[in-house]
Amino acid sequence: MEKRIELERRARKANQITELNLDNCRSTSIVGLTDEYTALESLSLINVGLTTLKGFPKLPNLKKLELSDNRISSGLNYLTTSPKLQYLNLSGNKIKDLETLKPLEEFKNLAVLDLFNNDATQVENYREKIFKMLPSLSFLDGFDCNDEEAQSDGDDDDEVNGNDSEEEVSGDDDEEDGDSDESDEEENGEVSLSEVYNDDLEEDNSDWEEGEGGEEDEEDSDIDEADGEANESTASVNANDKDGEKGEEESQARGKKRKHDG
Repeated sequence: MEKRIELERRARKANQITELNLDNCRSTSIVGLTDEYTALESLSLINVGLTTLKGFPKLPNLKKLELSDNRISSGLNYLTTSPKLQYLNLSGNKIKDLETLKPLEEFKNLAVLDLFNNDATQVENYREKIFKMLPSLSFLDGFDCNDEEAQSDGDDDDEVNGNDSEEEVSGDDDEEDGDSDESDEEENGEVSLSEVYNDDLEEDNSDWEEGEGGEEDEEDSDIDEADGEANESTASVNANDKDGEKGEEESQARGKKRKHDG
């Protein structure tokens, strides 16, 4: 037990330690734990093999003491040097009668006592007698005087975990709301990147179509100009032919007139 105490101290001073766990460090008596541990509030000695509490130190600030699964049958008076004790677990020991528990009357702040798996629990009206003996007691073996079960630390953890789950669900809902807001923005006219890209493609296609149309128009214009020049040439030829025919007619008329005059 002494080596375990030194290990748990971790080079700290004895009067600076508030919690000490010495579970399973086999010993039949208290060894190495002294009055120097004045700040100690929680001490655990589960399954150590203790047969006596003789030598239990004076711990003025001790509030919680775990002594379950040992072989203690008496000597609870050695605990009275820790008057602030509020929680005491003696389950799984060798306490046979209620008379052995009489020293616990000195603890005016004792609120939780566990005697489960002790022969003393088989005494007639055991619970009623213990609650009468210890007026400050709120819970005996996990139940109050009305047989209402005490809330365990695990229940508190479940409640905390439940709250965390609700927050996670709430967070998921917020994400879904965010997605729906984005959809609403798109429906209300907000332009997405894909839409911008498609619009650019459409503009490029329209420019290409306009360019093709312009070239066709230029070709049509060239053809029209060529047709115009051809028509002008034809008209000029026709005009010349008409002038020639008119000149021959005038020449023939003058010849006829000379012949007539002669």
